[in-house]
Amino acid sequence: MTERAETASVAGSLPRSVQLSAAWSWRLLLIVGSTAAAFWLISFFKVIVVSVAIALLLTVLLSPMAVWLRNRARFPRVLAAAASVVGLIAVVAGLLTLAGNSIANGFSNLANQAGAGVDKLTSWLSDGPLQIGAAQLDAYRTQISDSISQNTSSLLSGALSVTTTLGHVATGTLITLFCTLFFLMDGGRIWAWLMGLLPRAAREPAHQAGRRGLVALGAYTRTQILVALVDAIGIGIGAAILQVPLALPLATLVFIGSFIPIVGALVSGSVAILVALVAHGPFVALAMLAVVLLVQQIEGHLLQPLLMGHAVSLHPVAVILAVAAGSMAAGIVGALFAVPVVAVINTVVLYLHGHDKYPELGTKPGLRIREAA
Repeated sequence: MTERAETASVAGSLPRSVQLSAAWSWRLLLIVGSTAAAFWLISFFKVIVVSVAIALLLTVLLSPMAVWLRNRARFPRVLAAAASVVGLIAVVAGLLTLAGNSIANGFSNLANQAGAGVDKLTSWLSDGPLQIGAAQLDAYRTQISDSISQNTSSLLSGALSVTTTLGHVATGTLITLFCTLFFLMDGGRIWAWLMGLLPRAAREPAHQAGRRGLVALGAYTRTQILVALVDAIGIGIGAAILQVPLALPLATLVFIGSFIPIVGALVSGSVAILVALVAHGPFVALAMLAVVLLVQQIEGHLLQPLLMGHAVSLHPVAVILAVAAGSMAAGIVGALFAVPVVAVINTVVLYLHGHDKYPELGTKPGLRIREAA
């Protein structure tokens, strides 16, 4: 009996379950190794990866404006892309200039106001109807402070690792603007070149899956901005009506925090309540709590199901796990990009397995792909 026949005989004598387990095991090990290598490469080129990801989000946001300038205003493609990018820079600079002084002065006081709110809440728990002992309160406070410090360091480590120096920030900004300009100006050819790298049989399915992933990304981005704006306006108006100080910085904090699903809205709303407690006492703080809860209920039960549900189609458990995994892997940056990345992957994988989330897109042939190939 030859060595090959003997090996086949031994393998054939093994139970079917063992053979299947062995076959799955080496394939899973190969997938895990490839995924680990991909994450290592992403971590090594993190400045470039994050910059390109932000540029892709900006491209999705600015594409309607660039298309309108080309089709309606008859702008050349280069001029339409440049005007869109310059318009974005002008809007951001104008908003920062308009609210710059208030926000700069306000954010410097938010930490003090929040800390004073915690002290006042602790005093009320100790001297109020609950009569919680001072020693027990100190123990809880120390435990919470230690937990916040540990989580803050773990969250900030990812963000700081992305922009460790001013040079990284400047480099990332230039890459983002440069990529956004060329994505708007020549995105079709770039996509055709990427598809041309694939085997011929895989080009058309990858093209159609990529179209749907881009639609999902655009829907998520626009919807998230709308949801964040509604949260900021609602809580900001509530704080202004209740005469809570720092209403504009609070609204800005809510807008920024809303881009981090679940955690961001909770933290920013808590800061607003603590500031109200310090400024006007427990009754206004309770009113501010009611405003925050009302806005978040509108977001959670009206805006998210109606607007975000169709765009992302992710279960809340999947959202929580994605945000947690993203924050553990890349800090705040990971938490920000976790949901859109999972949403795009979900859309692409579903399409490749025969479940089209956007059947209205049809199967428009990728003519440029064939020409580029």
